[in-house]
Amino acid sequence: MKRTIRCSAALATFSLLLPGTFSRAAELGVTAPPNGFDALFNGRDLEGWHGRGTEDPRPWSALSPEDLKKKQEASREDIRKHWRVENGVLVNDGNGLYLTTDKDYGDFELLVDYKTVAKADSGIYLRGIPQVQIWDTTKEGGKWNLGADKGSGGLWNNPSGSPGKDPRVKADKPFGEWNRFRIQMIGERVTVILNDQLVVDDAPLHDYFTKGKTPVPARGPIQLQTHGGEIRWRNLFIREIPGDEANALLMKRDDAGFVSVFDGKSLSGWTGAVDNYEVVDGTIRCKPGKGGNLFLKDEYADFVFRFEFKLPPGGNNGLGIRAPAQGDVAYTSMELQILDDSAPKYAGLQPYQFHGSIYGVKPAHRGYQRPVGQWNVQEVIAKGTRLQVILNGTRIIDEDLAQLKPMDGKEHPGLLRPSGFIGFAGHSDPVAFRNIRIKRLP
Repeated sequence: MKRTIRCSAALATFSLLLPGTFSRAAELGVTAPPNGFDALFNGRDLEGWHGRGTEDPRPWSALSPEDLKKKQEASREDIRKHWRVENGVLVNDGNGLYLTTDKDYGDFELLVDYKTVAKADSGIYLRGIPQVQIWDTTKEGGKWNLGADKGSGGLWNNPSGSPGKDPRVKADKPFGEWNRFRIQMIGERVTVILNDQLVVDDAPLHDYFTKGKTPVPARGPIQLQTHGGEIRWRNLFIREIPGDEANALLMKRDDAGFVSVFDGKSLSGWTGAVDNYEVVDGTIRCKPGKGGNLFLKDEYADFVFRFEFKLPPGGNNGLGIRAPAQGDVAYTSMELQILDDSAPKYAGLQPYQFHGSIYGVKPAHRGYQRPVGQWNVQEVIAKGTRLQVILNGTRIIDEDLAQLKPMDGKEHPGLLRPSGFIGFAGHSDPVAFRNIRIKRLP
């Protein structure tokens, strides 16, 4: 049965495609960018693209602008041999480096049409990470043993059995016909629509190069893979998703069962250092020069805690979870750092002191905060001894607490507390919080 798009929260925000401006190019299906989108391909030449293979994008991102430009230019000799433009369509002969955008992207919505040939195999790399898979899905293509029978669009390099690895439905059109992808990426989470059917629903893309040791990069290029058979591409359009829109989507995802614990007007329902916090413009904010623990009145065992926070320059706060009513939450329970990672005064901190880290115990992955002064979305999932911290859609902590040992040489007797209070641990800076919600887990 054909499954059409219905109710995914991520899908609900995809902007509608506007009718293309049809002319001679319309006979070939080439259209103008929809409203709000930019063209990745100008329809004439390979300007804005260079060549790369399957390689970790991080070393490229670490290059100086001058060295990056030289490396990109050196790669163009190869792509000129294997890529060409015909009537507004990109054509690859099945060989050579992958066509790669000069520009890096963070959160985005991508539109791509493609058409391939029998026994071909290709894909689209997101932020330089493989990949949204493109198959010859027929038995004659010879790759059913690799999953080609399930159809294109899956996150093929994800670990076996993980969400998104296999498409939810086979949506490919017959050979000789064009296929259309709509791909949304926010943080590490990817939604893929192929020919108007949902094939990947808000699944995390795993980092192929580090085998799960790190999340995917916060930014990176779009790459069109070559893999032994001719493939054609057209109507490559992208829309960068701004932080506020991404935050709204992240706050809405899987929102059943959440309860708001802040009314935007008062500190009703909170206890502890209430006098050291204030409500300003619908946010809870630590008073400058003040601090202490502001806890929810109820205790929690297993839960999902979701909120937005905004840091001033050099801002420092913390989130205490499963805490007792009194004591330093960094030791009597655990404190998850809330910190301006970009502040020069914090450059010399220990890794376990930066944002999202379990203070003194486990460093979080860095580089996923929005610029200071913008709102961020953070989610903390505590289920038994497993703890996840998700910042702007990317897991920066995913650990079994029972397997961790403190790194700061101190005792952390509260690390494995099964339940307790949840709240903010102020450190004199006016860090602001809003849209604070919690869901108890069974």
